[in-house]
Amino acid sequence: MKSFTTKYRALIITTIIFAAIYSLISLVNHYNFRTYALDLGAYTNALYDYTHFQWNDSTAFLQEPENLLADHFDIYLIIFSPLSLIFKTYTLLVVQITFLLIGGWGVFKYFDAQETSKRFALPAAIYFYTFFGVYGAVSFDYHSNVIAAMLVPWLLYHIRGRRLITSAILLFVIILAKENVSLWVGFISLGLLWEYRKDKLLRNFLAFSALGCFIFFVMVTSIVMPAIATSNEYAHFDYSILGSGFKEAIIYLLSHPIDSIQTMFVNHTGDPFGDYVKLELHVILIFSGLPLLFWKPQYLLMLIPIYFQKLFHDNYSMWGVSDQYSIEFAPILAIGAFSVIRDFKKPKISTIVMYTTLVLGLASAIRIMDNPTAYIDKTRIRIYKEAHYTKDYNVKEVHQALDNIPKDAIISSQSQFVPHLALRDHIYHFPVIKNAEFVVFSAKEGTYPMDPKEFDLFTDELKVSAEWEVEYDDHALVILKRKV
Repeated sequence: MKSFTTKYRALIITTIIFAAIYSLISLVNHYNFRTYALDLGAYTNALYDYTHFQWNDSTAFLQEPENLLADHFDIYLIIFSPLSLIFKTYTLLVVQITFLLIGGWGVFKYFDAQETSKRFALPAAIYFYTFFGVYGAVSFDYHSNVIAAMLVPWLLYHIRGRRLITSAILLFVIILAKENVSLWVGFISLGLLWEYRKDKLLRNFLAFSALGCFIFFVMVTSIVMPAIATSNEYAHFDYSILGSGFKEAIIYLLSHPIDSIQTMFVNHTGDPFGDYVKLELHVILIFSGLPLLFWKPQYLLMLIPIYFQKLFHDNYSMWGVSDQYSIEFAPILAIGAFSVIRDFKKPKISTIVMYTTLVLGLASAIRIMDNPTAYIDKTRIRIYKEAHYTKDYNVKEVHQALDNIPKDAIISSQSQFVPHLALRDHIYHFPVIKNAEFVVFSAKEGTYPMDPKEFDLFTDELKVSAEWEVEYDDHALVILKRKV
């Protein structure tokens, strides 16, 4: 019998390579202050609260306190919070990279488990690791839907193996990531229900799973989250073209099918910055192998909620290929496309299509790094450029200055510094100051949510205010301390 290392040597080498690539993207971004209050800062602050057995009040990004679970019903942060005692502010980035690698292993295992598909296992894993949505996700902070997506290949693997207890546990764990994930998993269950329709045991299990996911989605978004929100409403129904809530959205989609289909391809907001963003997504997905799913439409069914939550959104930045908004395509396309390739009768054709899919998938990833239509901060993702590793100020000295701030101090911080200072009880997103004892900002970083002129005027006033004294100022970073 082969040893584990011998059997999986190629996969282990592949995993190490992509672990290095993802780390060079994500961890370097964090060190160079390219992570932000939204979302890494807010989530890291939540880790601190959860490790101290208290709810997070969202004041890292909201003016008024509100339970973070009202913003997104994310239980993963509670589960991962003890790791912050080890990995500090890098915790969620390390977790995200780890699960991205685990997701690739899930894709590999799905194909390696059957003799007829073994030769597709490693190419499918490589395709998954090079998928454009993976790079978008790893380049922008941390998001729990990424973790959920990485568990999907394992869910499909165990369901195909008819390991129902393990599948049920995995399904339950996946839907704890975020409230909208349960809707997606419901559609995954429907797709699998069609695939295994002739297997009574799996058919019943998947029907129950789909129903359970839909009930969970409705309960969390309609009852639980509104109950803990200060507004008593679900905060993220940002689909004005569909109406004012989920009920109106369903009615609109059923009564306006032509308009709904058209919306998936056109800029429905009228904002010129949204022009061609949807088109780019469709083209990139086509080059990434989406047409192969027409041979197995059950996988297209699994993607319906992902398309709708992206393309009907009021914010055009959701529509495109950037950030974490395309990560759910990765496991479905990897397993769906390579399942189609596996089933081609002629080995020569399957080999040609396999390598074509790999090459075009890689080309799509490179496209979003170099010349995307959708806005992407290229310095966050292009690890082959010097700009990714440098800033126009001394990063090491800024880190040292931030480390000198007392660990229990209340801070108001500019977005780029919040993730590095978030492991404390109270931190506010500048310009919110409230009862902060220290204010941290830099004219060399982005000034969101203020425009540059407003930012300069406000920070100049603070520096000469009788209420504050300059604790540190080297032009790259300013730290003000409240006078006693």
